[in-house]
Amino acid sequence: MPFSIADARFLLARATGLLHRGLLSLRTRGMASSWERVRAQLRPSSPALRAALYLPPRTAFAPFTLPTSAAPRASVVIPVYGELAHTLACLRALATHPPAAAFEVIVVDDGSADKTAETLPQVAGLRYHRRAANGGFIAACNDGAALARGAVLVFLNNDTVPQPGWLDALLATFDAEPDAGLVGAQLLYPDGRLQEAGGVVFNDGNAWNYGRLGDPSHPRYAYLRDADYVSGAAIAIPRALFAELGGFDTRYAPAYYEDTDLAFAVRSAGRRVLYQPAAKVVHDEGATSGTDTGAGPKAYQVRNREVFRAHRAGALAHHRAPHEPTPATLHAGQRQVLVIDALTPQPDRDSGSLRLVNLMRLLREEGAHVVFLPANRSYDGHYTDTLRQLGVEAWCAPHAARAPAWLAEHGPRFDVVVACRHYVASEFIPLLRQHAPQARLVFDSIDLHYLREQRAAEVTGDAAIASAALRTRGRELGVIAACDITLVVSEAERVVLQRDAPDATVEVLSNLHSVAGPGRPFAERRDLVFVGGFRHPPNVDAVRWFAAEVFPLVRRQLPEIAFHVIGGDVTPEVAALAALPGVVVHGHVPDIAPHMDGGLLAVAPLRFGAGVKGKINLSMAHGQPVVATSCAVEGMHLVDGHDVLVADDAAAFASAVVRACGDATLWQALATHGLENVARHFSANAARAVVHRVFMA
Repeated sequence: MPFSIADARFLLARATGLLHRGLLSLRTRGMASSWERVRAQLRPSSPALRAALYLPPRTAFAPFTLPTSAAPRASVVIPVYGELAHTLACLRALATHPPAAAFEVIVVDDGSADKTAETLPQVAGLRYHRRAANGGFIAACNDGAALARGAVLVFLNNDTVPQPGWLDALLATFDAEPDAGLVGAQLLYPDGRLQEAGGVVFNDGNAWNYGRLGDPSHPRYAYLRDADYVSGAAIAIPRALFAELGGFDTRYAPAYYEDTDLAFAVRSAGRRVLYQPAAKVVHDEGATSGTDTGAGPKAYQVRNREVFRAHRAGALAHHRAPHEPTPATLHAGQRQVLVIDALTPQPDRDSGSLRLVNLMRLLREEGAHVVFLPANRSYDGHYTDTLRQLGVEAWCAPHAARAPAWLAEHGPRFDVVVACRHYVASEFIPLLRQHAPQARLVFDSIDLHYLREQRAAEVTGDAAIASAALRTRGRELGVIAACDITLVVSEAERVVLQRDAPDATVEVLSNLHSVAGPGRPFAERRDLVFVGGFRHPPNVDAVRWFAAEVFPLVRRQLPEIAFHVIGGDVTPEVAALAALPGVVVHGHVPDIAPHMDGGLLAVAPLRFGAGVKGKINLSMAHGQPVVATSCAVEGMHLVDGHDVLVADDAAAFASAVVRACGDATLWQALATHGLENVARHFSANAARAVVHRVFMA
């Protein structure tokens, strides 16, 4: 094909645009950052990133249907001006992978001269609106908002391909974060690389596409966080709030900086602007307006930056000067807390994990930025993703280097570091003192391991366990001495440390639970329930003792009753209990609520252990009464006969179970008082004062 004048003009325009953007980058970002962006631009994308995307094939148009609703929760507004092929790809993605939420789609045609007007009305389920004259992006979006019926407006560029689950993720953010006012998607290039993970605005009005050309799965970009702005290519906002703010500000007509200004207006109204990485949208940046800010529609970007800078001068004065953003600078105004544990917490499997996740949630509520690093650096699927959806910056391999290198890079940014479990903390303390000397070092014991092992030795009479307990005691007390503050879960454990570590600063931070409510009434419940993970030896001993020595006595008086054993990592000894009459071994169950709300009574037959028993809190939080041993209720502020029944030998334990199962009045009193106990001693509100002293002061 011969080289034409048009080809020459194209190359000249591209070169001019690159030169203009390069000079702008040097002025705002500096040489090092600009060079890194050039390298990232030239570096080829991993084929795996593109393979993970849904990109509809470009085929000849044939009518299709959008499964929209006449009573939508969300109204998706798509402004278009020509570029029919892009619009059809966007609509096909919505049709092929429709959201679970009820939605409608409104396409506002801003005077397209191509075949848009004759083609789009053939898409069933689409609301097509053609403007009388071309008015630009802002006018088209505001027109679409005026036509919307949903409670949430979602603005979507026509040169996007929304990925499966994108809209539901945006909407779920409003459910999880009641103060959210504007939520933006994770924008991806068609090759799978990151285009934007929320935006950063500097004090001179310039903006930075955070994460540009990076790996979208990198921990830096994979967690829910507040952003200075989110690109209008894919954003969601409550329709009432958008109307209250007057829509997109027409001072920026026809386009550019209107989305940035909207974010500032949302914050001025007391609401948050959030970046949601679970909402993934491919955006063919520049497909409709080009990329050259020196000519064409993009020239408005330069003009409107000055308009924006003048309009938002007061707010911009509190922003940082141009720099390359990092997690440290993004959260520079917050207390930054690093949490280290052996593994990523699995709150549906053990009470220690539930406590840790709720602690991180509480820290976020108190205004801290939380970073989590598992010692094994493993990505743990939805458990890691759950932390990220809470707004926790959760790291894992391959992006997290080994601890020495990771802490050398990140250690200086932390105000507080909490290391969980003595065997994890002992490994990290030297590194933390070297790389984060400014940080307050907190040891979270979870429970006092040496106390648990001592009690196991007493129950079993095993000399080897007793010897191991002494070694654990030395290591654990050594960690306590090396840290600034130690957390224990009960007053009883604090008393132990007053004796064994009198110079230590010790705070009680017990289990953290939400009160689920009373569940079903007495008449609609049945059977006995035990909940606990079986990597924990006290739980194995407890269910074996109960099934062998207590449950047969219960069955003599209640022959139809069953004993449900729930918990992961079932050992062969526990699995064998299923052969006994009335014993049902479930193993791990993904949803514990039906067993909590429908089980008549919970049992906690622990013969040794330490700490506070999450299984008891969990049952009581659901209005499920508990029969327990003295060891199980230690440090839990419980009174025998008032909010729990306590028994330590087999006959007494069986008698207490039978009594609670047969007396509706007693059962109701225990249930009511148990709920009150959780609210008083084990809720987030009960822990706030300690959390503030330890982490925020």
